[in-house]
Amino acid sequence: MKLSISALLVSLLSTHLLIGQNTPIITEAESGTRGAEWSVTSSTGVQYVTIQTDLTTVTNGGQVPGKVERTVSFTVNFPAAGSYELYARVRVGANPANDDSFFYGNGFGTKNVNEANDWVIVNQLEAVGFALADDYVSGLGGAQSGVWKWLNLSENNRGEDPVTFIVPDGNLTQTFQIGAREDGLDIDKVAFAPAAIFYTVSNLDNGEAGVDELPDPNEIPPIADGQDKFLGNIYSNSQLENFTSYWNQVAPENAGKWGSVEGTRDVMNWAALDNAYNLAKDNDFPFRMHVLVWGNQQPAWIESLSSAEQLEEIEEWFSLVAARYPDIDIIEVVNEPLHDPPNQSGNGGGNYINALGGSGAQGSKQEWIWVLTAFRLAREHFPDTKLMINDYNIVNSSTNTIRYKTLIDTLLSENLLDAIGVQAHAFSLNTTESSVITSNLNTLASANLPLYVTEMDIDGPTDAVHLERYRRIFPLFWEHPAVAGITLWGYRPGMWRTDQMAYLINADGSERPSMVWLRGYVDGTFVDTNTITVSASGGNAEISTPDGTLQMNAAVLPADVTLPGVIWSVSNAGLATISSTGVLTALNDGTVTVTATAIDGSGVKGTLNVTLSNQVVTDITDVELLNLYPYPNPVIAGKISVQGTDRVRQIKVIDMSGRSIREITLLNEPMVDIELFNAAPGVYAIQFFGERQSVVKKVVVK
Repeated sequence: MKLSISALLVSLLSTHLLIGQNTPIITEAESGTRGAEWSVTSSTGVQYVTIQTDLTTVTNGGQVPGKVERTVSFTVNFPAAGSYELYARVRVGANPANDDSFFYGNGFGTKNVNEANDWVIVNQLEAVGFALADDYVSGLGGAQSGVWKWLNLSENNRGEDPVTFIVPDGNLTQTFQIGAREDGLDIDKVAFAPAAIFYTVSNLDNGEAGVDELPDPNEIPPIADGQDKFLGNIYSNSQLENFTSYWNQVAPENAGKWGSVEGTRDVMNWAALDNAYNLAKDNDFPFRMHVLVWGNQQPAWIESLSSAEQLEEIEEWFSLVAARYPDIDIIEVVNEPLHDPPNQSGNGGGNYINALGGSGAQGSKQEWIWVLTAFRLAREHFPDTKLMINDYNIVNSSTNTIRYKTLIDTLLSENLLDAIGVQAHAFSLNTTESSVITSNLNTLASANLPLYVTEMDIDGPTDAVHLERYRRIFPLFWEHPAVAGITLWGYRPGMWRTDQMAYLINADGSERPSMVWLRGYVDGTFVDTNTITVSASGGNAEISTPDGTLQMNAAVLPADVTLPGVIWSVSNAGLATISSTGVLTALNDGTVTVTATAIDGSGVKGTLNVTLSNQVVTDITDVELLNLYPYPNPVIAGKISVQGTDRVRQIKVIDMSGRSIREITLLNEPMVDIELFNAAPGVYAIQFFGERQSVVKKVVVK
């Protein structure tokens, strides 16, 4: 079919107009008409505005800007009439709970600075937003403080009900205002974009057109797509969301255990196991059956049967699984033979080891008779399926590895084994030397069978620790030539090691840095930091005013680093403190070394020496510390207040596991609010620090 020149021009013009109307209207914050209490600042190549006064400086400052001097006005030219959503690129400062709010006008036009109905409060921004280039800026997100991040303010309900902006026909030029609330919040850009369009962080950064439909998560390929080995996960209700966007192999967490299927004799519950099997087969993923024989989660009713009846039931169990699932790729015939054989009564222990031939003394020829019997039966019922043995605490122990290898060789003597499984749970990995893991994998690989990592999880009490452990541990297995696949034992909250923070996805759906690294590492696209240059704002690396501060900056290269950002630290906490956003506060005279460490786990650091002078040290007294009372206690509305904090330098909120969930740096502030909106009910310790001493107060969150 041929198009006329005029038709082609109309088509091209229509396409151009559509793209133009889908493009966000980006306005640099510093380009607006600023009130006198706003300043323009620049760091690491970003120019932005920040307010110099806090809400306490004006009447009713929590509800209105209070002064024209605390507003910024913009003139925005829209390409077409329609409904637009408001976006902003912001960075929350050093005291996150007290640096994370501002106002925007409730609709277009110049607003009354003292009329609450004219303004929309945006609050609690410390742990929401989007910072990764490919993140779609829709919903709340989970980006933290101290990083530049985009927010869709027309979807953000962390304050008052958000609004969408209507541009009428014939009036495409509009006035828009923002107002200051708390100091410490930096604003780089504001943007308006058509309400029906979705934008990534990269789209908004670069003024690019968005899309009219969010990508289907199921269309995102699994992490190991196209690789010569799989990276899988478990089937369980808490782990299913977006499964196929990450994983390309399936193992049932509990659904395939005998006690889950036949808790009542001859009453079979296949539903969950069917779902796990179908998830694999519908997506052409390998399916591993977990598990036929084990000393845990077995039916209670089998324990009291005779050995002959038990053997009959075991064979029936094997045959039913084989008939219902004819295309199992790998089947765990026996799980944990070294550590949890089916030889106990009670607690799902099975107590049927004698039905399989029993077990002799450790190291004798009779030790593994019961395992051999189970594998002989499995070879009969599953002739076309890979038969696997599986156990834990193998890769961290040469003694266990040698014993396991003896069992493997025994099975191989009758051609009963096709695959070797090692569980690789966090408790066997966190502190084990890399050389030990590799040596034990080499020992098992000498059997000339494929190795499968069957139940990997890696604990991470902080993002930094989690990332460091993943970078250290995961490649030991993934790059080993004998390892044919890895199955993670969960990746979302709800997994069995949720309390140890082994998950890769946060509760709000955002990816932890370890997940970002994992995908980039496996597909070869992860870009590490290679250089960090630290500088001081204004160019002078010194603080010469009492209790003075200095904004430190870090330039991270290359420009396309996958996980940009740094963790700030200072060499001598007695001389100075530094916030998560790089604000250095002097405490005493001397010289300190400020260090910026890459958050991507590359180990790259940048440093700068800063000279401190003219500091007057007056520590808080014992009486002042004892008179610090958090109120109300118990905490009933997500926030507590403390008065008399003039000489408190830092506050930490610590949960009962010893984990710090909130840290606040103070400087001559007589009162502080501590927000605990996301804290789970329980008892917490609040530690108040002076220059050289501290006190702990207990609070209860209901």
